Amino acid sequence: MPVNRNALIRYKTIDQCLQNRYRTWTLDDLIEACSEALYEYEGVTKGISKRTVQADIQMMRSEKIGYNAPIVVSDKKYYTYDDPDYSITNIPLTDKDLDKLGEVTEILKQFKGFSHFEDLGLMVQKLEDKLSAAKTQQPSVIEFEKNELLIGLEYIGILYRAIRNKQVLDVWYQSYKAKRPGKMIVNPYLLKEYRNRWFLVGKRMNEKPILHLALDRIKDIDLNKEEDFQEAPEFDPETFHKDVIGVTVTGMRPVNVYLLFDHDQAPYVLTKPLHHSQKVVRESEKGVEINLKVKLNYELEREILGFGSGVQVLAPERLRQKIATILKKAAGKYPDAG
Repeated sequence: MPVNRNALIRYKTIDQCLQNRYRTWTLDDLIEACSEALYEYEGVTKGISKRTVQADIQMMRSEKIGYNAPIVVSDKKYYTYDDPDYSITNIPLTDKDLDKLGEVTEILKQFKGFSHFEDLGLMVQKLEDKLSAAKTQQPSVIEFEKNELLIGLEYIGILYRAIRNKQVLDVWYQSYKAKRPGKMIVNPYLLKEYRNRWFLVGKRMNEKPILHLALDRIKDIDLNKEEDFQEAPEFDPETFHKDVIGVTVTGMRPVNVYLLFDHDQAPYVLTKPLHHSQKVVRESEKGVEINLKVKLNYELEREILGFGSGVQVLAPERLRQKIATILKKAAGKYPDAG
């Protein structure tokens, strides 16, 4: 049965009272505590009936909401927990809970770039770890990548709903080169995450190019109720980014990129491929040569440069020359280095 917010506040209040073993709790005491909590959290001024709190206690004792709370009455008037260590916050996940988590995860997977929810196993491990830490007062043994300083995450909710409901958006966006934000009317199609940075994929009203708008460059968003949503038949969210590393999709066709990694760097790229098209061409005394079939873009260059001297671009020649130019310019900034 569904549990409303007020009931949850009462359950939590009763739980906190019964955990306090330094005083005794009559039914009237619990009624008073629940009334104060509802006034504090919800502004409810109407008193709570005796029957309501009695029903709450019975609900907490039952299996209906999974508490099975060991609430007992001593001297025919004092309520307490038979188990002094019990709390409704210490309840372990049941098989039914895990099934529900599976259903929720399937919904969350609709965020196509939301890497944190791709693996149900990781999610369950995280939840179990948090529960264990709360029960045993032990530090967490799993730490997930996060960036508390990310800007623009507050827009994910409105963007997700707009995409699902096919709603046009007014977006005030300021690129790195612009001195002030400008307004654009956008048809949103996809939320995309890359390297812990979020992008809105869509197109401007009555224009063809697909845009990638970084959420950290968005200054404001509002629903546009005047324009009709425009589909983009040429945009397939399942395949649009298939041939690229990152989010920059150029008009060129994918090309074969050949990279030679030395033996120190090769294990990293073999265990964490740069792209799903990655294949090992050959291994030699010089290192491991791999092949990628991707479109040339900024993010590919960043990946290659990140390996420093541990990688050599063999082909195509234009990419080889581009990386060489960047490295020569970088070396020129250290003229006194040995």
